[in-house]
Amino acid sequence: MEITQDRFLGGRLTLAQPKDGYRAGIDPVLLAAACPAKQGEDVLELGCGVGVASLCLAARLPGVRLHGVEILPDYAQLARANAAQNKVEFEVQVSCVSARPTAFYDREFHQIIMNPPYFEAHASSIPADAGRASGRAEQVALYHWIDLAAKRLRPKGYLTLIQRVERLPDILLGFQGRLGSISVQPLAPRDGRAPHLVLVRARKSGRAAFQLLGTKSLHLGLAHAQDRPDYAPEISAILRDGAEFFWHR
Repeated sequence: MEITQDRFLGGRLTLAQPKDGYRAGIDPVLLAAACPAKQGEDVLELGCGVGVASLCLAARLPGVRLHGVEILPDYAQLARANAAQNKVEFEVQVSCVSARPTAFYDREFHQIIMNPPYFEAHASSIPADAGRASGRAEQVALYHWIDLAAKRLRPKGYLTLIQRVERLPDILLGFQGRLGSISVQPLAPRDGRAPHLVLVRARKSGRAAFQLLGTKSLHLGLAHAQDRPDYAPEISAILRDGAEFFWHR
């Protein structure tokens, strides 16, 4: 497949992506910023694609140990190559999140991150390209993603994910009896618009009260203006500088 070299975090990372397959936008960068990892922790990314989220996390926290699961061998190989190109160690297994035995079945992780396909298979037209199809429409139900994450997390470990807001009921249902201390951060395109995405964080064995945080706008103002920066300052710092996303009440 034809490959492009794309820059992330203001040029701190250069990552190869398929020209005509699934291509990462800002979502995996936001996901990496929202992961509450600490240096020295083991982080597992489910559905890692070419490794954008994991490698953005490593740019902020060089001491994390990265592991990934990806269903498409070509994308898994690109993730490994991207890690090598950026001098980061990244162990990637080719597997499906619903496979038995599950990927990394004998391991536990401090952190798990994931950016599952946004659309249920019956609710979206499925692209012909395998990469686009895998990234856009579910081939495996969201429940299986959450199930694998819950099994592979260490006690008190965190799952962080990004999804479309209409999938939030499915996420919360999947957490029942498995994960607690849930925080939900709605993300809107601009002020005055309804949220379209949610960042969600949950903890294994967590007992803290549920938190629904105030909506954050990704862009400034009610509409794009040519004479000013478009991203909100906090979001710009994440996308350009690899800053951390702070979970506030």
